[in-house]
Amino acid sequence: MSRVFTKDTQLCMSLSGRPSNIGTRFHNYLYDELDLNFVYKAFTTTDLPAAVAGIRALGIRGCGVSMPFKESCIEHVDVMHDSASAIDSVNTIVNEDGVLHAYNTDYQAVADLVREAGLDPAWSVAVTGSGGMAKAVVAALRDTGFTTGTVVARNERTGPALAEKYGYGWSATADEVAADVLVNVTPVGMAGGPDSDALPFATEQIGAARAVVDVVAVPSETPLILAARAAGKPVITGAQVVALQAAEQFTLYTGVRLRTEQIQRASEFSRR
Repeated sequence: MSRVFTKDTQLCMSLSGRPSNIGTRFHNYLYDELDLNFVYKAFTTTDLPAAVAGIRALGIRGCGVSMPFKESCIEHVDVMHDSASAIDSVNTIVNEDGVLHAYNTDYQAVADLVREAGLDPAWSVAVTGSGGMAKAVVAALRDTGFTTGTVVARNERTGPALAEKYGYGWSATADEVAADVLVNVTPVGMAGGPDSDALPFATEQIGAARAVVDVVAVPSETPLILAARAAGKPVITGAQVVALQAAEQFTLYTGVRLRTEQIQRASEFSRR
């Protein structure tokens, strides 16, 4: 029997420049499995202040925040928790009786996956991007012991600033960058985007690397991940990142801590 929504059903949502079905299917699958009176819906907006105000005004329980809103939403929330304030980037808003609390679950997901993959902190890293997600990734890498790194970003303000904050170098392009771990935190390779078939690093750089990470979630097998697999490199995919961060969001919204097998089932369902 299908769930019946009532006036007491709690709404959770997401805000993204390019909404997908992944979060919607992930959360709703688990609401069904656990018989929770919640429903999840993805949105985009051209009026961020009004959208965040709507979370408060309508009693929406929680909101996942994706590019390009991770930094611009900060001025519209009430409480910045350590995970978000430390890196000035928000990916989760939780409405506690009209008070909007901001968190960042991307950070923990990346840190956990890097540890689980057994990547050696002595290896050097190169991270493309300097936006909200890049802040979470660089902070997670630095805090898990990766002290040698380069931020690759064309933005001559945010790129050097992010690099300096964590003691990394900065390069405007990836052309001359060599690193043991290559990390893409840009839309390059994202389905539906102008660079969906492109690589953020050259094939020679991929071949010389020890591991590759791509936070692009759609598709899970991006051109970078496919090239890394072809070169025999261990990979961490955007599908893994988005599943772990979504599981932490799920707990913040519902109070329910998920088991590993539940996360895996929901992640697999979200991509069908």
